[in-house]
Amino acid sequence: MSRQKTEDLGDVYGADTPEASRRIYDDWSQSYDAENLAKGFRLPAVAAGFLARHLGTTEGPILDAGCGTGLVGETLAILGYSPITGCDLSPGMLAAAEGTGAYAALDVANLTDLPYADDAFAAFACIGSFGPGHAPPESLRELARVTRPGGVGVFNLLDATFEEQGFPPVMAALAAEGRWTRIETSPSFRPYLLSEPDLWSRLYAVRMD
Repeated sequence: MSRQKTEDLGDVYGADTPEASRRIYDDWSQSYDAENLAKGFRLPAVAAGFLARHLGTTEGPILDAGCGTGLVGETLAILGYSPITGCDLSPGMLAAAEGTGAYAALDVANLTDLPYADDAFAAFACIGSFGPGHAPPESLRELARVTRPGGVGVFNLLDATFEEQGFPPVMAALAAEGRWTRIETSPSFRPYLLSEPDLWSRLYAVRMD
């Protein structure tokens, strides 16, 4: 099995179809955690804390969209949140996430067509899924659809590319339509403490109207 390296994020961000992205992440799934955590990958833990701060002790199901190997969901479970549903394009990543024991359900799903009912979740996290070659901005509409009024969502975008990817118009439209209100944007920070010095990201927290 081939092994994707964090040094070659260009391959990940260069995927031009969901199938290409699925293949890359299936191949990477067995070494993803070891390689990324060795590089000081702090994005999942920071994002889980960001969601927890805005969600408080509210009970209800949480969607970890694009859950990967389960780093975000496992952190949320440690913080006391449940039940957590994870979804991802990659069956290999989902198999790794299952091993955390943090999830009540895990589903193969495309973020542009989520297999969940309207207002099904109290909150969503979508972390690491919106870089180039990943889920398109329209996925935010699906995430808003499946989150109940008053629910909270947290996602991250890359500083260098989110504008050309087309995220600002979709985010503005969701606010103008009364679907959500942006409640906080984090300062820019490096997802990797020990690698990728030119990669910067922000976290966005929204509340459904």
